[in-house]
Amino acid sequence: MPMRPSPKLRPTAWDALVVLCVAALAIGLAVFQWRGGTQESLTAVVSVDGEEIDRVSLERAAGKRTYQAGAYTLTVEYAAGSARVLSSDCPTQDCVHTGIITRSGQSIVCLPARIIIRLEGGAAKDGGVDAVLG
Repeated sequence: MPMRPSPKLRPTAWDALVVLCVAALAIGLAVFQWRGGTQESLTAVVSVDGEEIDRVSLERAAGKRTYQAGAYTLTVEYAAGSARVLSSDCPTQDCVHTGIITRSGQSIVCLPARIIIRLEGGAAKDGGVDAVLG
């Protein structure tokens, strides 16, 4: 029984269209990913029980603020581009031990007081990795 010869495979116009679409999508995603940071200033958002109670711009901020939640009091120090909890009367002191936060997306959480201090906005200064996919 003789074997049939394999068919000659040649690219078609549809193959070229698929390649162009994939290349355009890859370029578009690359531009979107590496377009730079946002232009808004770094801001500390303080929330208690999920409700925003304070918003502090860290562009030129300097000073201390005190927040009361339930039976606990937190003293937060804001400096240019950073925030930290100086003192708290909560039992675990995890919020104090977190230290200084300086980049967008970082947060300090005090679970007993139910207070979250989260940084938003700001442009990436160090050019580090913002996200890892895959």
